[in-house]
Amino acid sequence: MSTVRTVIVCSPDDQLLDWFSASEILEDLHLPSGSPDTMFPVRRRRIIGWFTRWSARHLIGATRRCGAVVQAAGGRRSRLDATTAIKAANAAALTRWNMWQLVVRGTAPARPWAEMLTHAEQTARAAKRGRSGKPVTVDVAQLRRRFEAQPRVLAIMAYNTHPRAQVVLDLDELDAYQAGQTTYAALHWRRAAFGDMVVTCGRRLIEPRSASLADRLRFYAEAGSYLDSLPKHHQVMAVRLH
Repeated sequence: MSTVRTVIVCSPDDQLLDWFSASEILEDLHLPSGSPDTMFPVRRRRIIGWFTRWSARHLIGATRRCGAVVQAAGGRRSRLDATTAIKAANAAALTRWNMWQLVVRGTAPARPWAEMLTHAEQTARAAKRGRSGKPVTVDVAQLRRRFEAQPRVLAIMAYNTHPRAQVVLDLDELDAYQAGQTTYAALHWRRAAFGDMVVTCGRRLIEPRSASLADRLRFYAEAGSYLDSLPKHHQVMAVRLH
């Protein structure tokens, strides 16, 4: 999994929400500092669409293209177009999964790297100490070679090195690819709307209990339910943590 995570900070409309106030909230929750993540497309209203096209009012960290406001790190929910973000992420995920299916056709399912590493660490802890009396450690380099020796992993690596590869197939997402098209797409379109963590208006942190697919799906269900319940005039801001 990537070490870069995006947290969605929520706030009522009567409280100031900007980069500085969001940083203070994250600090109170003992989260690392980050930078605004302009992940939200900006909504165009039908009646006053021409005005909102150029206006950055009620937006945070807005970016422009040819003078028009196109993306923002946050702002009032009524000005952010989550539907467009979801559709784009879903389409991109389906493209990657379909390409992955073609690339690995004929290969056996592979053990994901995180699963192999966790199993090796648990085995080392269970052994406690080797015959020499020294602590048992995991040979990560050797374990990585075993992971990369799997035919399915080699097929992905071969595709990624092709100069005309249409997409990049992330080996850290192997478990999600193997879970099927629906699961893989759901993880990505939900992340485009809900990030990796959510800070509620009451300063409660919603996050997955672990990096497993099941815990991430449970998180997205809880985060989605909470964000959908927020009034449209409430504010949200996306912050990318490192």
